[in-house]
Amino acid sequence: MGTRWGARGRTGRWQAPVVFLLPLFCPALLEPTRYTIPEELPKGSLVGNLAKDLGLVMRDLPTRNLRVSTEKKFFTVSSENGNLLVRDRIDREQICGEKPTCVLEFEVVAEKPLNFFHVTVVIQDVNDNPPIFSRNLTELEISELALTGATFALESAQDSDVGGNSLQQYYLSPNPHFSLIQKENPDGSRYPELVVKAPLDREEQCCHHLILTALDGGEPARSSTTQIRVVVADANDNPPVFTQDMYRVSVPENLPVGSSLLRVMATDPDEGVNAQITYTFINIGKAARQLFKLDSKTGELTTGGGLDFEERESYTLWVEAKDGGHHTTHCKIQIDILDENDNAPEITLASESKHIQEDAELGTIVALIKAHDLDSGVNGEILCQLKGNSPFKIVQDTKNTYKLVTDGTLDREHMTEYNVTIMATDKGKQPLSSSTSVTLHIADVNDNAPVFQKASYMVHVAENNPPGASIVQVSAFDPDLGKNGRVSYSIVASDLEPEALSSYVSVNAQSGMVFAQRAFDHEQLRAFELTLQARDEGLPSLSAKVSLRVLVDDCNDNAPRVLYPALGPDGSALFDMVPRAAQPGYLVTKVVAVDADSGHNAWLSYQVLQASEPGLFSLGLRTGEVRTARILADRDASRQRLLVTVRDGGQPPLSATATLHLIFADSLQEALPDLGDRPEPPDSQVQLQFYLVLALALISVLFLLAVTLAIALRLRRSSSPAAWGCFQSGLSSRPGPGIPPNYSEGTLPYSYNLCAASHSSKTEFKFLNRNPEITLPQDLLCDEASWVASTSNDNPKITSNSVNLQQQAPPNTDWRFSQAQRPGTSGSQNGDETGTWPNNQFDTEMLQAMILASASEAADGSSTLGGGAGTMGLSARYGPQFTLQHVPDYRQNVYIPGSNATLTNAAGKRDGKAPAGGNGNKKKSGKKEKK
Repeated sequence: MGTRWGARGRTGRWQAPVVFLLPLFCPALLEPTRYTIPEELPKGSLVGNLAKDLGLVMRDLPTRNLRVSTEKKFFTVSSENGNLLVRDRIDREQICGEKPTCVLEFEVVAEKPLNFFHVTVVIQDVNDNPPIFSRNLTELEISELALTGATFALESAQDSDVGGNSLQQYYLSPNPHFSLIQKENPDGSRYPELVVKAPLDREEQCCHHLILTALDGGEPARSSTTQIRVVVADANDNPPVFTQDMYRVSVPENLPVGSSLLRVMATDPDEGVNAQITYTFINIGKAARQLFKLDSKTGELTTGGGLDFEERESYTLWVEAKDGGHHTTHCKIQIDILDENDNAPEITLASESKHIQEDAELGTIVALIKAHDLDSGVNGEILCQLKGNSPFKIVQDTKNTYKLVTDGTLDREHMTEYNVTIMATDKGKQPLSSSTSVTLHIADVNDNAPVFQKASYMVHVAENNPPGASIVQVSAFDPDLGKNGRVSYSIVASDLEPEALSSYVSVNAQSGMVFAQRAFDHEQLRAFELTLQARDEGLPSLSAKVSLRVLVDDCNDNAPRVLYPALGPDGSALFDMVPRAAQPGYLVTKVVAVDADSGHNAWLSYQVLQASEPGLFSLGLRTGEVRTARILADRDASRQRLLVTVRDGGQPPLSATATLHLIFADSLQEALPDLGDRPEPPDSQVQLQFYLVLALALISVLFLLAVTLAIALRLRRSSSPAAWGCFQSGLSSRPGPGIPPNYSEGTLPYSYNLCAASHSSKTEFKFLNRNPEITLPQDLLCDEASWVASTSNDNPKITSNSVNLQQQAPPNTDWRFSQAQRPGTSGSQNGDETGTWPNNQFDTEMLQAMILASASEAADGSSTLGGGAGTMGLSARYGPQFTLQHVPDYRQNVYIPGSNATLTNAAGKRDGKAPAGGNGNKKKSGKKEKK
């Protein structure tokens, strides 16, 4: 277990009271935390409780995330208890080499908050390396003339350990001629020398075998041996002598290979072979032999490799000079390496935050930076700074550690990321620098509220819109990202009732589209105002509001409503009395109507649709005032009837009708007889059923006759005589234009006769009186004056007789309308002002078909003559596909004999168009007036 060191040195184990006194020594915590451990500890060995020594709370360890920041990670920090543990093998000799003190310095990074802690671990040497000789056998030649006390240098052993574990003693095996002494180098290392303690006699013994033992000071001690073979040479009494015992030179690092460092020189007074000197290295390591080369003849020392001050600051070399007579001498060379600025600073990001909140405060730590320069002195001093302009700055923490902190306001909407370049420059004569870049992303914060595209919205919506239709789309923009910029819409206020708001409008939360939940009615609600809110999904969320004003535009969906004249309590129409002596322009009455619409749709106009005596009264176009147009004549009836239509100004226009009953009398007693002539309303239900049954019977007979005639015509046209043989051969008909009774979908299965003049603009029709005999209609078209009918009598032989139709009487003038008053296609054509009945075959056929269909519907149980909307009373029989939406509606002009009712359209009643009241048959009216 490692030992904790404080600012004053080693303190051994921590005492419990010291922990409580830590707040009093906060300045001392600025010093590195120091531990001492031996080398070669097993992996996972405990160095010390780092969290406790740093004063950290144990429960905060998982969040602080303690970790070691260094290139070679020999240690690790336990996240559970904060212990500093050995992670990898620690070999002091490999890490520190020959340095007497081996220290590992590193930083421990803690988060939340982000901070550095400096730790120093001293590696103690362990006696794990024995002394080693480079050669197992050393041969030494000594002259027999060697004097007693002469010394000869021996190869020293190399021990990688330091201190007390390093090489301590040399021992020589006992020998009468030699002994051993030990000497020390300036660096404290020891080397052996062989001493001649007795004269040598080559003739007596030419060779001596010795054993040299090297012993270190470890416990237990380690040793190594080598053999020394001493050869006694012949006499050479003058050894070489160096000019200096020690040569010293200082050279800069990074010298080119082969550069000359110095030259050693030795002299020998002998002559001949004994004076020839050779130079060699002794006691030099393998690395030094590769870095330095020595010329054996000249003694010149040159470089054999690159010198690097950062690897080693100095070298000590031993050189031996040997003459031809085997005399040797030694000298020492001390080489000092001078540092040069050849290493650029190195930048390491110990910890960095890739994402920074845009609302980060000033001084927030973004990254921890370490700068290191292998050079020494001024060349190793570093200045760290930022390039360019950015809202960040560098603050120096210790000598080579820095902090990157915020120095301005961050706005992600303005700048999403910053590419920060960190530059480190040393202070050498020729400064070297290095740089590294880090990309810092700005994280979004919900700091922007949604903004609507408009300050307020106003939209026009036509009334009677379909439910679910879109009204308008509002849009708001939020520059934030993700859910901070995701906008949802809602309605927060309205001038409508809260419980009714959801039934009027709704808004799509995602798109901002406002929908109508119901059809708007301009007459009930002309405008309303909403307050819409756009809210983002940030925390906390931000919102914006905007007003939306919806204006409901009017459509012409309300027909005029007649207020006067109104019906009496019993349902009968009231009358107005006009003096007989009324002058032209006399105000008789006034038609009063209102329209629920507004604007042009409520601009009413009044027109006379039908009058008993045209030209007797005038009607104000805009006022609705009924005035006399002329004086009452003797031929004029005392009772007058006006059918007035009220039309609005919409497109398409809607209308309503009103019936005015006017009586010319000077007093009420005079008007009573005219009122008494009005027939009592009979039981309409009984009469209606009677006429319907009668009409149904007639239609059935006509239908059977038409079917019989169609079968006969089909068989007659057949080419097979056998098929026609079953009929009498006397059957014939008048040739002429005819319509074959081909019935298909959409046609009426009824037969009727029609006479139309090809050159006449008038078209009339009548039901033919049935003869006692069965009448078979043959032709639907005839000439102007006659038509042909085929009858069958009791004679088995059927003959055809020509029957001339009676000339029909001209229509009553009461049925005539002006060109503007004609309904359907007849009214749309140009004609005379008096007007006539429909003047084409199609209109005539449709009119008759409507009469027959209405009668049939009544016979089926209907209580009214009208049908469903748009069917003219025919939908019950022919299905909903049979509609007469595009067929002119003549029912208001049709009179059913024996009834005072007219055919009306139920849809017209809904549109506000009151049917014209029938005044009965004109002839009957005339008779009643005479009575």
